[in-house]
Amino acid sequence: MTILSFLFGADPILYEQILNLKKNAPNLIIYAIPVMAILTLTEIIYSWRKQKKNYPLKETLGSTVTGLVNVGLGLIIKVGLLYTAIWIYNLVPWRMELNWWTAIPCYILFDLCSYWSHRISHQNRFFWATHIIHHSAENYNLSVSFRLSWVQNIKTIFFLPILFMGFHPIIIFVVSQISVLFQFWVHTEYIKKLPKFFEYILATPSNHRVHHGCQEKYLDKNYAATFIFLDRMFGTYQKEEERPDYGLTKKIGDRFNPIFLNFHEYKDMVTDIKNAKGLKRKIFFLFGSPTDIYNEKMKKQEKENIAA
Repeated sequence: MTILSFLFGADPILYEQILNLKKNAPNLIIYAIPVMAILTLTEIIYSWRKQKKNYPLKETLGSTVTGLVNVGLGLIIKVGLLYTAIWIYNLVPWRMELNWWTAIPCYILFDLCSYWSHRISHQNRFFWATHIIHHSAENYNLSVSFRLSWVQNIKTIFFLPILFMGFHPIIIFVVSQISVLFQFWVHTEYIKKLPKFFEYILATPSNHRVHHGCQEKYLDKNYAATFIFLDRMFGTYQKEEERPDYGLTKKIGDRFNPIFLNFHEYKDMVTDIKNAKGLKRKIFFLFGSPTDIYNEKMKKQEKENIAA
């Protein structure tokens, strides 16, 4: 037996095995919900006792409701994603067996895909609309990790390379959940900078606070979900210096309405495209850089104010 056949010689998953596979695919996020709830409640109490006022009611409720709906959506689409992963797994000839150690390279490669998915979500308005809700919170706390778009799963396309690499579907399913859970603890102001080794390797709370800052030097920095050295490699790293000003460059306020939080950017996008003259301008307002679009709107508004 050659090394290649040992690594990539797994048999396809048969139809009769799929039901058993669905049962054995662990819902780590569901199991982790009580722990996340306890930790969030602990931070709320600590914040309240320290009079930090870091958990405004409307914003916190907006994050929580959004997160709960996401959990439900995740359970609904789980089956579809699992079937897709199995179909691709059976399609490629370089299939890996279900071995725990394959989770290590899978996690590293998954984080690389996550980096580019995240980066594109900041540089392309179409995908920014699936991510803007996460940055709309004007306070930084553990509940912000629940504040994820209801349509974020369209970004699954950025993770197709992982599926085509031949990793077992269960490995991919577990790795994706571990990646999501890792990002929970970094959304806090109460964990300060860690020792240099961890700050250099991992997306720590300090590194991720930068990502949520809207100061110019913090914008579009520190995209990595787990391994911050990816930002160092690709030139998007920024260390935490002054305290970040959280939220969007154009504040939307502590809104509770989860419908507004999830879809207000789509409404603005449609309006901009309707008002744009010419195909090129319409494409710009659909797929252009959110930063460029924002700057253009600000310049236009300044001119209108001067003219008035």
